[in-house]
Amino acid sequence: MREAVIVSAVRTALARAITGSFRNTRPEHTAAEAVKEAVRRASGLRPEDIDDLVMGCSFPEAEMGMNLGRVIALKAGLSSQVPGMTVNRYCASGLEAIAIACQRIMCGFADAMVAAGVENMTLVPM
Repeated sequence: MREAVIVSAVRTALARAITGSFRNTRPEHTAAEAVKEAVRRASGLRPEDIDDLVMGCSFPEAEMGMNLGRVIALKAGLSSQVPGMTVNRYCASGLEAIAIACQRIMCGFADAMVAAGVENMTLVPM
């Protein structure tokens, strides 16, 4: 079985949910910037090398709906051939995205994957 390794990691800034500086920023914008930067930091990896993007989101409805993974893949400048998918595992959505990406690489179904998680808690009615 092949080995899967993490070659880059990026974290966006934190802000207070309802009154924070990102309250009017859509989640696909912040996530796309993080994905772009993660790919840039991965030495020798080009956007066209990415086989798929797996995006974890615990509330994939409304502004965070409409296959957020695909939208982020396109906004991040990945190839239009990258399908992108959204995973919902509630609090563990981002972790599940990483696990799925690792499994795809280890089983030989992909060579390079992007795995991430995105939330904008201002948009979640709690």
